[in-house]
Amino acid sequence: MANPLLTLMTLRSAGARRNSLRRVAVKVPTNGPTTDAIFLAFRRMRGPLIVMIVTFSISILGLSLIPGTDDQGKPYQMTVFDSFYVISYTATTIGFGETPYTFSVAQRMWVAFAIYASVIGWAYAISALFSLLQDHSFREAVAVQRFRRAVARIDEPFFIVAGYGHTGRRVAKALDELGRRFVVLDEDDRRIDALSNEQLLVDSPGLDGDAANPRLLGLAGLGHPKCEGVLALTDDNETNLAIVMAVHLLRPQVTVIARCDDREIAARMLDFEPDAVINPFDRYGSYLVLSLQRPITYQLVSWLMNPRGTRLPARREGLTDGRWVVTGDDRFATEVSADLEDAGLDVTLTKAADGYPDVCAAVGFVAGASSDATSLSLAAHARRERPDIFLSVRQSMSRNDSLLDAFDPDSVFVPTQLVARETLARVVAPYLWGFIEQAGEQGEEWSAAMLQVLRRRCGSATPSTQLVTLDRVGAPAVVRWLGHDELRLGDLLRDPDDRDSLTPVAALVLIREEHTLYAPDLQERLQPGDLLLLAGREPGLDILSGTLYSDSAVEYVATGRSVPSAWVWRALSGTHRR
Repeated sequence: MANPLLTLMTLRSAGARRNSLRRVAVKVPTNGPTTDAIFLAFRRMRGPLIVMIVTFSISILGLSLIPGTDDQGKPYQMTVFDSFYVISYTATTIGFGETPYTFSVAQRMWVAFAIYASVIGWAYAISALFSLLQDHSFREAVAVQRFRRAVARIDEPFFIVAGYGHTGRRVAKALDELGRRFVVLDEDDRRIDALSNEQLLVDSPGLDGDAANPRLLGLAGLGHPKCEGVLALTDDNETNLAIVMAVHLLRPQVTVIARCDDREIAARMLDFEPDAVINPFDRYGSYLVLSLQRPITYQLVSWLMNPRGTRLPARREGLTDGRWVVTGDDRFATEVSADLEDAGLDVTLTKAADGYPDVCAAVGFVAGASSDATSLSLAAHARRERPDIFLSVRQSMSRNDSLLDAFDPDSVFVPTQLVARETLARVVAPYLWGFIEQAGEQGEEWSAAMLQVLRRRCGSATPSTQLVTLDRVGAPAVVRWLGHDELRLGDLLRDPDDRDSLTPVAALVLIREEHTLYAPDLQERLQPGDLLLLAGREPGLDILSGTLYSDSAVEYVATGRSVPSAWVWRALSGTHRR
């Protein structure tokens, strides 16, 4: 069986991918699927505006033609401006006054006519305006324009999250907690309304519409210079396929990750070379096989992928020596059963509608019904029949979290959680994901040694990770030291207060130009420009960050010489180096 951690496409650099499919560079469309709001307003208000203009014009013209008298009783005819002034404050119901002289009877009759005519015109215009404000097309056009302006104002890297269901919401909240910007597209306007009510650190633009429409992706910022990725997480596989196609053809340099639980559609996606296609059913089967065949590697991988602070998961062995029973009512059971059979296990596939399966001689049972209640009842019966059986339960609804926590199965499959976790690992911490994939290529001995190092340095809780660049911005003191002397990785990780001990930090990856070293040796000589992916507890990472900026700390961990930290005292003592 192929390595389960490498069944998906790995993240690749933009310059080294997407060259096999011939394409022509075109501009990303940004004209929305709806008409401009101003145009709609003028079109719908055209009749009322014409009525108001005609009413005002006739009223002004009539008042200027009707003769009156001045204060001396002489004939007087109002100018057009005077008539406009009088009709303006009269017809708009601001007030009433006879100016510049007292009106004649004919003038008063005409003004009375103008008042009633304008009231009718205003009533017609206001009713048309309210009708316009309630019109779906106009409201959609206003929302599109507001969305377009919000996206254009983003001045930092952001992701387009297509689909704001359970998976999209998990990913969006995690991105927000990490301080990463995102834009949301979803066909359900209720989900977009829910986005505005989310307690997010930064307001994120959202628009309801079909994300398969390239114009909508353009409005969401696909052509924006700060767009760094598109996450196709809708519940529709065809929509996700259309998003992958649009991104590849319009912005091939942008990262795109898609969710797909249909193997045929996933194969079509691969023709457009996405950075990853995540099939939750197939992925869970791969992880399950990994936990059975290589429990130490699975323990390491799942531990690093869990949220920070998660306790090291327990490890069970000997689960490949016996029969497995898989029960379900859709593709999930078929996918998991096929993965277990490909791994050489004895598998019995049953339907949930057929009742409780026989698990008396089984070592493992997968309760994979689409209904959480059915899966829990199947798992409970299996536990009663065989208390020591390995139980894997599928969970479809997040509202049942407390029930699954109380039941405490050996493994829980939550499709939305699995897709969200892998998506975040790829876009937020690609170097960590590269290390996880590398762990999948190594044997159990390598994983056991790495796990031992991490536990000794970081404890039994999932460590934090930090990417350090050895340059004049990220590590100026280290760069200055490397300008005249050497520094080994193990020395950099020493405690700046006691170099005989190491800080609670471990190096996972060292990237140097085109070369990547996983679990680098502590004797590795560092060079300016190196990238280091470090894992450790927060206090240890803080201590190491202090070393990166302190010349005296770097000299101490490198040589053991304690020198003054202030530049003046170092110069006076003769320990200052240029």
